[in-house]
Amino acid sequence: MNIRQRLLNNMASLFVLQGANYLLPLITIPYLVRVLGPDNFGRISFAQAFIQYFVVLTDYGFNLSATREVAIRRNDPERLSSLFSAVMVVKTGFMGVGFILLLLIIALVPIFKRDWPLYVIVYLAAVLGNVILPVWLFQGLERMRSMISIIIISRFVGIVLIFAYVRSSGEYLLAAALQSSSLILAGILAFTIIPRIEKLHLVCPTLTELRYVLSDGWHIFLGTASVCLFTNSNVFVLGLITNPTSVGYFSAAEKLVRAVTGLTIPIAQAVYPHIAALASNSRDAAYVFIRRLIRIQGIFTLVLSLLLFLFADPCVTLLFGNQFKASIALVKWMALLPFIIGLNNILGTQVMLNFGMQKIFGRILIVVGILSIGLMIPMTIWLDAEGVAITIFIAEFAQMMTMIVILKRLGILSMIMHGTSSDGSYAR
Repeated sequence: MNIRQRLLNNMASLFVLQGANYLLPLITIPYLVRVLGPDNFGRISFAQAFIQYFVVLTDYGFNLSATREVAIRRNDPERLSSLFSAVMVVKTGFMGVGFILLLLIIALVPIFKRDWPLYVIVYLAAVLGNVILPVWLFQGLERMRSMISIIIISRFVGIVLIFAYVRSSGEYLLAAALQSSSLILAGILAFTIIPRIEKLHLVCPTLTELRYVLSDGWHIFLGTASVCLFTNSNVFVLGLITNPTSVGYFSAAEKLVRAVTGLTIPIAQAVYPHIAALASNSRDAAYVFIRRLIRIQGIFTLVLSLLLFLFADPCVTLLFGNQFKASIALVKWMALLPFIIGLNNILGTQVMLNFGMQKIFGRILIVVGILSIGLMIPMTIWLDAEGVAITIFIAEFAQMMTMIVILKRLGILSMIMHGTSSDGSYAR
């Protein structure tokens, strides 16, 4: 199989995977919002938003740093085994630390103590699932096709169980457990197929290897944590300031927008290791590939954004019912996110990370994250859920413009778009 065929096959597999991760849950969300109501649906969404901070901690940027390293080491089984073992040890350690921190928060903060079973259930399902599901490994190996069947099977099992056992608003704890537990099943199944596709074995990682993976993922982790500030904190801050009903309205709108935005993620995941390999050999070849990616993905995501804005009303009504009419305006405010986030991914992940600009990328995300939180609190007090939606748009747009300005000053943007540097000379 040549490089082009492998890239296209990997991208097709990631589209199927993304459908399982984003579109399949849309099957259960219309059912859950009707059965649980805005209030209990909001409770679950708030708990999931809170636990997402711990998911970010255990992930530690490995979805990018470890994926890149796997792509580099994939022809050396011993070095790959050392990397795999080190990443798993770090992720497991962070999971343990995170659980202790969660118990302390539950014990000390009344708002969390009242619903402590919900937070424990979501933590055990979501964080454990994130730790044992090695998507980063399969992505770096460009063998995502191997993950498709187990992800889809796991998602369908969760869907069937939700429809079978969640019948009333009082069963929101069960609904929360079933929504996240499919990750655990997928992780277990993934570990059974790893030996079939790669000669990997668990080893006791050296301190040097552990320090390396921690150092390599540090700036990406800071950036990811900052992104979490203006994505995941939306629901969290809204829940702290307002009420579960407002959280329910916003969560429904955000899930619809994120599902549409998720259609671009397979492209980003598939091309990331490919661009990393190109950039290590020839930056000019990477520039040409990125230029084509911007044009194709830009048109695709702009069309998605326009359709989302124009059809927000019928989409919300069809998916969530008339009681979620308040979500329509929120969807319209966030309709441009597929286009903006798609471009942000190219400029940040594909360009800055692959061209050794981790520190700059991390600092951009930190600044934008702080800006987002600073703006979100007064906007939420003033405009409720609509204020959060507006803040998200402003934050993503600010990130895009900041990266454009920096890449233009460095001459990289000209190299990508025109094949010339900032002084007008052509790339060789």
